[in-house]
This record gives sequence, C-alpha cells and structure tokens, in this order.
Amino acid sequence: MSPNSLFDMDTLRRGVEDRDAALLASLYSDDAEMVEVDKDHPPNAPRRLVGRGQIEDHLVDICSREMTHEFTQPVQDGNRLAFTEACRYDDGTNVLSITIADLDDQNKIMRQTSVTAWDG
Repeated sequence: MSPNSLFDMDTLRRGVEDRDAALLASLYSDDAEMVEVDKDHPPNAPRRLVGRGQIEDHLVDICSREMTHEFTQPVQDGNRLAFTEACRYDDGTNVLSITIADLDDQNKIMRQTSVTAWDG
C-alpha cells in the first residue's frame, strides 16, 4: 500500500463509535507515538504514549467508559489525516477532541496529536 492510498476512515469510524479498542489499536504502527493535550495534561506536559501496547492500554481505558462517541469531519491529505470526536458521558458532560495524525508507508498511524476540551 502506498502512502498516497486512502487510510481506512470507515474502520476508524467504526472503532471510535463502537468503542472497539482492539480495532482502533490495529490502526497504529508498532512504534507509534500518541501525544494528548487535555485538562490534566497541558501543552508543557502532555500525555505521551509510545508503542502500540501503551496506546492500546489507553484506548481500552477510554473505550470502557460509559459514553457515546461520534466521529466527525474526517479528512486525509497524502500521509496525514485529521478528524474530530465528540463524546458525551451519561451525566451530560461533553468532550470534544481534535486529532491530526501522520501515517507510515503501510497506512498505519505512526504519530498522533490530539487536543481535548471538556465541559466546565
């Protein structure tokens, strides 16, 4: 698969919306890096996960939470993709995450940066 092929956004959408951590983890390269900025991890000290194992553990935690996930605004340009994810907890708390990622030559996510905002 060439890096100019389209990434499988439909699989990513299914993984996000079905809260399927194993399916999501399969989209990452073995040595992928995930960087997250959120209310507990500011820009000067972001959460940094390295390797598919650490990323999958994190995804299992996220996917185990009782909330809905909506995958929106996917876009790909060459070996880069971006999307938003709108989440809602049962108590009504909303979360919005914006992600940009770089793909390797196998169309696996190799580097991802996400910025997440929570209701008050």
